Amino acid sequence: MYCAENKKLIYVGEKMSDTIKIIPFGGVRENGKNMYAVQIHDDIYILDCGLKYPENELLGIDIVIPDISYLVENKEKIVGVFLTHGHADAIGALPYFLKEINVPVFGSEMTIALAKITVNDDPELKAFDNFHVVDDKKEIDFGDVTVSFFKTTHTIPESLGIVLSCTEGQIVYTGDFKFDQTATDGYQTDFGRLAQIGSKKVIALLSDSANAENPERSSNETDIADVMAETIKYHEGRVIVASVASNILRIQQVIDAAAKSDKKVVLTGHDLEKIVNTAIELNKLNIPDDELIVPLNQLDKLKPEETIILETGKLGEPIKALQKMAARKKGNLKIQPGDLVVIATNPSHAMETTFAKTKDMLYRAGAEVKSISDRANATGHASKDDLQLMLNLIKPEFLIPIQGEYRLLVAHKELAEQVGLNENQIFIASKGDVLEYKDGEMFLGKGITVGNTMIDGIGVGDIGNIVLRDRKILSEDGVFIAVVTIDRKKKIIIKEPKITSRGFVYAKTSVDLIQESSDLVERAVQANLDNKEFDWGHLKQDVRDQLGKFLYDKTKRRPVILPVIMEVNQHHKKSKKSNKSKDDE
Repeated sequence: MYCAENKKLIYVGEKMSDTIKIIPFGGVRENGKNMYAVQIHDDIYILDCGLKYPENELLGIDIVIPDISYLVENKEKIVGVFLTHGHADAIGALPYFLKEINVPVFGSEMTIALAKITVNDDPELKAFDNFHVVDDKKEIDFGDVTVSFFKTTHTIPESLGIVLSCTEGQIVYTGDFKFDQTATDGYQTDFGRLAQIGSKKVIALLSDSANAENPERSSNETDIADVMAETIKYHEGRVIVASVASNILRIQQVIDAAAKSDKKVVLTGHDLEKIVNTAIELNKLNIPDDELIVPLNQLDKLKPEETIILETGKLGEPIKALQKMAARKKGNLKIQPGDLVVIATNPSHAMETTFAKTKDMLYRAGAEVKSISDRANATGHASKDDLQLMLNLIKPEFLIPIQGEYRLLVAHKELAEQVGLNENQIFIASKGDVLEYKDGEMFLGKGITVGNTMIDGIGVGDIGNIVLRDRKILSEDGVFIAVVTIDRKKKIIIKEPKITSRGFVYAKTSVDLIQESSDLVERAVQANLDNKEFDWGHLKQDVRDQLGKFLYDKTKRRPVILPVIMEVNQHHKKSKKSNKSKDDE
């Protein structure tokens, strides 16, 4: 039962046996997909529920979410989901989680508003409304565990860190954070609260590592706002700003820059409009002039010199949207000569090649390209100094670096050692590791199997390694199809094998290779027809094996080989002729 009383939410439950376990389901040795389960006694608390965007080798995959199989098996133990902020890396997997595990969701007002947009967009979850708004003044009492929060600074208002308190001590999760002394209301860190948390026993600190190897201090947002305003003000043509849709702080800076330079802001998509409208309704986004934001259908009525197009792309990922604009494949949103493209998002290391390719495409289309990161260290993540200050404020017994690829976790480990933690106090975890705390010691327990769940269109988890391998081969070496028509009863080939190639060789310039392949297929099929123990599976595999070996010997490439065998039953009367297709897909 949940009830609000004197800013304290109370849950009535039973006290269980003494155990503490911390299990990462994502967010370690990778960028994004933050999700951590903390089991205190016999209850499981879920910290964030995020997604990540696919890397280049995940061909055709839209997003990747944590594998929650273990949590589904133990769903009766799950107390709820506790969110730190409203970016996709913290809330993006919520719809998939809640369809399997119906539990309450907790977060700040802005975070819950964005979580509702994400969840209620799913037709199966339109009725879900088990959301609870919290802030840094509230506590949730679950009997022998109390959950509380502290204000942090990030690129979205009302981001919160999470504290789980029990008789053994506290587990502290920072979420994404940085320290910025110039942060405005709604973005400010509560340093006093951090010191208060650190004055009591902290068992473990789960701390953001995404910027751990950057030697520069993060630029404060006042300086970034000045850079944004200056970049936009003096351009005489259209300005296109690429940003993450839920980066409310960056959107505010674009709006402020537009107001200072007498320009209008055009929002490019329905998802962005919903986020902006939600932020305005909650007074988290200030619009100085009601006419400053212009609908997309009014874009053609604006003069180029007064136009700012805010592009966030599908799922809030703007880089691919810029590529479509450069290739003139995005409706009426096309790059024009004289446009200035301002990239206000920092790509992950996995996206650097795509990022460089995108800039090249934009230049080819006639645009000028500027990146905020060229003039400022624009990031929402803690610098080296910030990470060490967090450690000194919280004073944890053990550190678990999270949110970052392996080298970033190692960099965070080295920073922690510089402020006094020893190697035995720092755990660089993998997905599925179970870190157990008992009698003042933390150790690696028996792990669980945790993989990735890949989302492709409406498919959830039905794309596995075999499908991805085939997609990779198709993208690199193409497909080679051999179609043969046979009469199995007469043991003859009715028609000469027909060979079709896509993405492998150009048929008109490879006549000899095609003919030799056809002859080889004909011999392989005939040999199987002559065999007394004829088997369809053996026939198709034999064609694959022989054709694969032949093509590799000739080209040193391995295309996907698809034998298609058509069976014809021939009778004396042609009118009773029938066909059976033996396709191998």
